[in-house]
Amino acid sequence: MLAIAGGKGGCGKTTMALGVGQALGRVTGRALVVDTDRDMPNLHRRAGVGPASGVSDIAAGAEPTAVARRAATVENVDVVPCRTASAAAVSSAVDRLSRCGRPVVLDCPAGAGPDAACPLRAANGTVLVSEPTRRSLTDAAKTAAMARTLDAPPRLTVLVGSDGSVDPSGLLSCPRTVHVPSVSGPLEADRATAKYAEIAAVLTKRNT
Repeated sequence: MLAIAGGKGGCGKTTMALGVGQALGRVTGRALVVDTDRDMPNLHRRAGVGPASGVSDIAAGAEPTAVARRAATVENVDVVPCRTASAAAVSSAVDRLSRCGRPVVLDCPAGAGPDAACPLRAANGTVLVSEPTRRSLTDAAKTAAMARTLDAPPRLTVLVGSDGSVDPSGLLSCPRTVHVPSVSGPLEADRATAKYAEIAAVLTKRNT
């Protein structure tokens, strides 16, 4: 189970979660992308599906694949919205998701607070998402430290809107960085799709 996390809201985590889910789905089978951000649950909007209490339903005992919705904006991805979920429901749901038998990508809340810690605690590893600015990278470093403490070490850093001139490895102590174009455009844009495939290749290689 993979967490998509970062220290700053609006840096592209949700779009990255869908893009990485799409790329992983092509390699390992249909991926499940799950919204764990209770305060700003916008995964369903990016995925082109309606809001639903999917996370709460899983916590109540429903099978993840039964409540997941097929994403309209990306291929090979089903999404689980997070509408009206409590902190306890998120915790229970992510615990059950670890046993669902499918690739799971967790779209995490921003920052390094308790809500962000919950999905990180369940994940096996983390993709850090940041903009190539000092402030965004400093915030991401706090998230990286928390991820390591919770045994979900950063596997790579994704710099959104980066021209490749910034090297965050010293600040984030992460072994690999992928520089991507802005993710505000269509997910299926050729240059973005190539970058998501690059990320998925790094992640799947580390799991072999």
